[in-house]
Amino acid sequence: MRAIYKRELKSYFHSMIGYVFIAFLIAFTGVYFMAYNLNYGYPYFSYVLSGVLIVFIVAIPVLTMRSFAEERKSKTDQMLLTAPVSLFEVVMGKHMAMVSILAVPCLVYLIFPLIIKTQGTAYILEDYMAIFIFFLLGCTYLSIGMFISSLTESQIIAAIASFGILMLQYLWNGLLDMLPTSALSNMIGVLALFTLLILIIWHMTENVVIAGGLEVIALIGCIVTYAVKSSLYESALNTFFSKFYLAGTLDDIISNHLVDVSGIIMYLSLTVVFIYLTMQMIQKRRWS
Repeated sequence: MRAIYKRELKSYFHSMIGYVFIAFLIAFTGVYFMAYNLNYGYPYFSYVLSGVLIVFIVAIPVLTMRSFAEERKSKTDQMLLTAPVSLFEVVMGKHMAMVSILAVPCLVYLIFPLIIKTQGTAYILEDYMAIFIFFLLGCTYLSIGMFISSLTESQIIAAIASFGILMLQYLWNGLLDMLPTSALSNMIGVLALFTLLILIIWHMTENVVIAGGLEVIALIGCIVTYAVKSSLYESALNTFFSKFYLAGTLDDIISNHLVDVSGIIMYLSLTVVFIYLTMQMIQKRRWS
């Protein structure tokens, strides 16, 4: 894994992508830091990080788009797959190289709360925890972008798809406000989600009997629940989808100055899941 890691890390700096990513994040953060903390006097550096989140929408896809798409297009992925290293080492080596690049601006961020301290009141512990959460969120976004890159041989498609998903995440709370709140509308939405899940099961098993039986059970269950206690469906979609807002843990530190441990666990879990999915996609291409 060390050889893959060194190879990927060098390639990011040889192509200038690593330098641009680091400089872009630090420069953008510096602008927000001057505006929020120096000019307006906010004592929390975490306010700056909330503004920098929008930079991830552009920066993360640029960093991840070439991770596997370029290898696939140039056919050099065949050498990686036949190299005397495991598939896990290949994927982790690439991911750790991107994480290392992300870690550079995050380490620079540690200086900013100290600058605030020289000007007056500062909350070092909370700001450092916010930087740590910001870093973990970035690692999760990197794993998502890497997975998308493994789906295609086009860097452009990988970048656009990653950009779309991260933009969706950024606008997530606003989109949730557009969801209906009535019990009937939410029941229909829940049934639609069950139907989508059953279609995936049917695609995996190709068993019409199992899929049809599950659909009937879901339909009866939703109708019976609505008839017995329809209030359970009120704002059910909003409640369900709000769990998928990844930046919520960082928002909690900014607004409530509280650390949600479950959010940290979610970041680590999602990172592992998307690394695993990336491995499965490469493994599937290996045997196809």
